[in-house]
Amino acid sequence: MSHARRAAYLTLAGISFVLGMIGAFLPLLPTTCFMLLAVWAASRGSPRFAGWIRRHPRFGPAVLAWEDERAIPRHAKWLASAMLVVSMLVLALTVSLWWLKLSLIAGLCLVGGWILTRPEPVINS
Repeated sequence: MSHARRAAYLTLAGISFVLGMIGAFLPLLPTTCFMLLAVWAASRGSPRFAGWIRRHPRFGPAVLAWEDERAIPRHAKWLASAMLVVSMLVLALTVSLWWLKLSLIAGLCLVGGWILTRPEPVINS
């Protein structure tokens, strides 16, 4: 792989990681999806960075659950569902075009349904 390509992957991984860190403290910004993107990009640009994210005490378990089992922890499902409901309420109150409002809310319902139907991680004893 070229140096420029590796640098691009590492840059994407770094930006995604920072956004995920911000999302850990800012409720409207997702954390896990940015961490998954960071691990994916880091795996191509810096496997050492990817390993560090996977071993991180806060972010690693959710990343590993997704990579190993395609599972989403229950607390993440509840938080995502709550944020989707808040987003739907904001859309319902602020978007004036009824067809756009209904389309966006329907899309968020589909996303919520997909999230809720993912399995929960198996707890290793």
